[in-house]
Amino acid sequence: MKLTRNLIKAAFKSLLKNRMRSLLTSLGIIIGVSAVVVMVAIGEGSQAKIEKQINALGTNLIIVFPGGSRSGGVHQGAGSFNRFTFDDVEKLAKEAALIDGVSPVVRSGGQIIGGQGNWNTSIYGVSTDYFSIRNWEIEYGEYFTERDISSRKKVALLGKTVADELFPDQDPTGESVRIRNIPFTVAGVLKEKGQSGMGQDQDDVILAPSTTVLYRLKGRSHVDMINASAISTEVMDEAQEEMRLILRESHRLDDGDDDDFSIRNQAEITDAVTETSKAMTLLLASIAGVSLVVGGIGIMNIMLVSVTERTREIGIRMSVGARGSDVLTQFLSEAVVLSLTGGIIGILLSFGVIYVLNEFVGLAAIVNPEIIAVSFVFSGAVGVFFGFYPARKAAALNPIDALHYD
Repeated sequence: MKLTRNLIKAAFKSLLKNRMRSLLTSLGIIIGVSAVVVMVAIGEGSQAKIEKQINALGTNLIIVFPGGSRSGGVHQGAGSFNRFTFDDVEKLAKEAALIDGVSPVVRSGGQIIGGQGNWNTSIYGVSTDYFSIRNWEIEYGEYFTERDISSRKKVALLGKTVADELFPDQDPTGESVRIRNIPFTVAGVLKEKGQSGMGQDQDDVILAPSTTVLYRLKGRSHVDMINASAISTEVMDEAQEEMRLILRESHRLDDGDDDDFSIRNQAEITDAVTETSKAMTLLLASIAGVSLVVGGIGIMNIMLVSVTERTREIGIRMSVGARGSDVLTQFLSEAVVLSLTGGIIGILLSFGVIYVLNEFVGLAAIVNPEIIAVSFVFSGAVGVFFGFYPARKAAALNPIDALHYD
């Protein structure tokens, strides 16, 4: 322990003789370590933000879309062949054991008039299960009920954006709005959700009973899509398969027939986004890691210069009994101390950069303690790797030749 302390002390003493050169030599390590920590922090912060936005879409969400059709041998695209009805939703609710909520989604849109102006937005016709499936909470008023759905009652829940546009700074519960010239009573206002992962405003929407939207606004018999919630994340795949079999039976599809619908679950969306985010984080960290290698090469070059400058010193030490291993250890310790010092400065610098990014730029960078530890250890490893050759060269010097070196 005492030997190690003496080596570190001697290394610092030697490096401080040329402060500016030592600082410039370690600059590559400083930049490399700080860049790695910052890039990983930005990547992980972005990943966490995207996952939060996806989770805001709903709890264990499963979405069933209509299938595609063919006309004249040409595929018309997904959603062009829609056979979904309320009967499908009721069958899923009764027979699916692995879902704890299912709702039809009937999409419409148009001009909304009421309060202090008008606004063009989307109207979704849903059931009461939709609120728990998509994690919608109420800020004012109350949810509509199953009775409202069965009676096709003209009630509506306003998203926060719509409420702010039509009724700024007030609770519009009980007020009347006209949706495509049909009067609706405002049952309440939904709590703010913010933007989705695709940058869409989730609060620019109106929710109303599915029957009301389907029959009073659209005048059609088919549901646009079905949303459901699995009982747990662990059974998402099983719940999806269970729903597939029930819908095939409901649509009277034979064994050889293709599905006339498609099913996607939240886990698939999350996994795809997470993998993409991880790949980007790894790419950014790898690019930043190049600076560490460049910094290591700089350390090796300066240590070689140092060996040349101190050749007579090495000769004197060897002539009074120092072994080659002692010289090697001395120069290697200097390289490691230089590299680790750069690593520490780089980590401290990264904290400052991350603070600025979070406070003034609006990013949500997350510091990962593991990356900090890895960066510190790697900076030491760079010192060992690139400092070994100069140290070995110093240890291999002939004492007589070294003493005569001018």
